[in-house]
Amino acid sequence: MSAQTRKLGSSNSSAPTSGFLRPRPLLATCALLIVAFVFGGGGVRYGLANLLVQITALGILALHRDAFLTFWKNSPLPLRILTALSLLLPALFLIPLPQAVWGGLPGRDLVAQSLEAIGSGGWRAASVDPARTLVALTGLIVPLTVLAVGWTIPRRHLMTVGWLIVALGLACFALGVLQVLSGGNSAVIFAERGPTGLLYGTFANRNSTGVFLVGALTLAALLPLPLARPHPAGLPVRLGICALLLLAVVLTRSRTAFVLAAIPIALGLARAFWAWRGARSGGGSGRGSLAVFGGIALAVIAIGSVVAIAPGRIGETIERFEATDDARVYIWEDAAYSADRFWPVGAGMGTFDEVFQVDESLEFLTKRRAGRAHNDYLELAIEAGIPGLGIAAGWLLLVGWLSWKAGRSQFCWPAWGCGALLLAVALQSITDYPLRNQTMLAVAAFALLLLARVASAPDREPTR
Repeated sequence: MSAQTRKLGSSNSSAPTSGFLRPRPLLATCALLIVAFVFGGGGVRYGLANLLVQITALGILALHRDAFLTFWKNSPLPLRILTALSLLLPALFLIPLPQAVWGGLPGRDLVAQSLEAIGSGGWRAASVDPARTLVALTGLIVPLTVLAVGWTIPRRHLMTVGWLIVALGLACFALGVLQVLSGGNSAVIFAERGPTGLLYGTFANRNSTGVFLVGALTLAALLPLPLARPHPAGLPVRLGICALLLLAVVLTRSRTAFVLAAIPIALGLARAFWAWRGARSGGGSGRGSLAVFGGIALAVIAIGSVVAIAPGRIGETIERFEATDDARVYIWEDAAYSADRFWPVGAGMGTFDEVFQVDESLEFLTKRRAGRAHNDYLELAIEAGIPGLGIAAGWLLLVGWLSWKAGRSQFCWPAWGCGALLLAVALQSITDYPLRNQTMLAVAAFALLLLARVASAPDREPTR
């Protein structure tokens, strides 16, 4: 055998291996969502679990450089700008500055005095805790990967990824049932010090569990079924899934999730009414109208079943709305003082817990640390000041603009469902911190991905 022949044979034999090592973007995105779901629901306290999710994301980025570059070339300009600014903001807090510069920033006097007391000083990052800011920056790897690698996935396949999130929601419910029945003594992944006997699933915070389930419920109600052709069992199966997810929301006893569940229910009824109206104006047979009204009836029955199965849980959740001793009110008061002290620059992304220890009032002290501001907008004001709030406002405006543009697409309802998921996250951020774990960051990134793909691409791809 000649040297040239051996060279060609070697080249051909390595081709399948290269293809194996470079999974398709669809499979890679699904794998990342599963890893994030299993390991990423614990928040900043569980660094090793978060590291596993982030290493998975970095590996996927390394294997899909072409998709990454395609995103930066072809995605809408506002999306690229906001993505870049979101990455740049924490990175700017890590740039070393001379003491005359960082020492003159608002709120740095205590840091300067501490360093002077130990005879240190000189160049330093603008963040009061650079290690925390670095953790905040690395936390953006996962949503960036979902958004960039997923950009090359056809929209009809993105609908399939959406059903994967629905399946993960059902898995969360199944795990949570074991947690509820055991009183929190088994199947608990993250041993937080919260109330026991509730549905946490794969999360450490039940409010995050609740908003995740609301998102899964929204996708289950509005995504097209992954079927080659319509089937009579499609509607009952969809409504059964929605009923289980709604029951799961109730079992979390999260007040915000309980209220936010009204969003997918309202959208589902609106979609049914729209279909009925289209059937009437199109002169179709009554079969379609009967199916729609039957779907509404089954939806009412599903909600009634949830009420019948867990009346006590619903009552307990409603009673929590009447509570007047919510500690978050006191946290907000002290957090507002912290925001004013570091305004308008901020203390650095991820630094809230360290900053709040200094500004917490003695009369509000408890045995537990606040950990979070329980208001992501207030926490963002502390950590990033005007730039952070400006970027957050830009994201909200972008979601609204993309939702409006998606109205002209045949995929409008799935896109609006993703917009509703992001709206639920934004609303819960008023009283909690849903985007402070890797799982919800990945899910929110997927919702933004599908919404942007529907809004920015022409309707050339066949629907299923």
